[in-house]
Amino acid sequence: MGRGLFLSVLALLGAGIAVPGGAQDFGEPLVIAHRGASGERPEHTLAAYERAIDQGADYIEPDLVVTRDGVLVARHETEISGTTDVAKRPEFADRRRTRTIDGHTVTGWFAEDFTLAELRRLRAKERLPALRPANARYDGLYQVPTLAEVIALVRAKEAETGRRIGIYPELKHPGHLREQAGIDTVALLLRELAEAGIGAEDPVFIQSFEIAPLRRLDALSDYRLVQLVAAEGGPADAPALRYADMVTMAGMERIAEYADAVGADILLAIEIDGTPSGLVSAAHAAGLQVHAWTLRKENAFLPPSLRRGEDDAARGCPEKLWTILARTGVDGIFTDDPAIAVAARDGASCPG
Repeated sequence: MGRGLFLSVLALLGAGIAVPGGAQDFGEPLVIAHRGASGERPEHTLAAYERAIDQGADYIEPDLVVTRDGVLVARHETEISGTTDVAKRPEFADRRRTRTIDGHTVTGWFAEDFTLAELRRLRAKERLPALRPANARYDGLYQVPTLAEVIALVRAKEAETGRRIGIYPELKHPGHLREQAGIDTVALLLRELAEAGIGAEDPVFIQSFEIAPLRRLDALSDYRLVQLVAAEGGPADAPALRYADMVTMAGMERIAEYADAVGADILLAIEIDGTPSGLVSAAHAAGLQVHAWTLRKENAFLPPSLRRGEDDAARGCPEKLWTILARTGVDGIFTDDPAIAVAARDGASCPG
């Protein structure tokens, strides 16, 4: 189901159909800070992660790519021109490449072509400046952080706040990086977690859209693993398999052979009338948790009934969508706006 259909489908929400007064209370879903507080700071920066922690997020999510010298760093994709100022750096003009990644042609600058020292010369920028112009005010202030720095921040904030803060790393395109660049991000991640003294008993989830890396992680470790599934397409490393097949009862049972949770597109968790789909019940029956992605505040990401005004960048009513998702029985919700999610979990409604 595409985003356009999702918006029309959830138009019923405004009438209250999806929030029946007698809905079962499934508890309080985890608040997972999607790339940090990326609704308020440029994503995947230490500033975004720290703000998310200060706002009460249970977990922060660093997407992981890798440098040429084998250092895991936090970026949304291996192509970095959308989130850094690399395109304006004349000294790196000759690094521009065109590559095929998981069947898609991508032109730009790729993290695996830079050493960490070179990457340090770049500065982060807002990926969605038209929708988040306030974030763009922070362009140029922050470096690309390493996973080690993210872990160090988490530990510092745990000492400051006295509460546990989880990390929820995603391995981005691990199959492509292993085959094309000869870099094994599974091995790198396990090594860095071990060196940091982070074990399976700590609050950690490791996620991927691919299957083979999760199976390797399951064989090599006891960390909690999350199979990501989208509303369309299928895993890059299993071209004959569709995500739609993976979210059936039989599909969930196969996922449960190697994973502990499913990270599902919101589109998969809600039926046309806004009631829970079969995904959550199938996952729970297989012993899997469900974490839904992604809750955002801007009108552009909300169904028509939850928007306010005509400006795509204006704040809508994500609190109501939080309530809908919580009542499906999901165990966690990824959000760009942890403060809003935490308040919604505590019962807050849309302001004004």
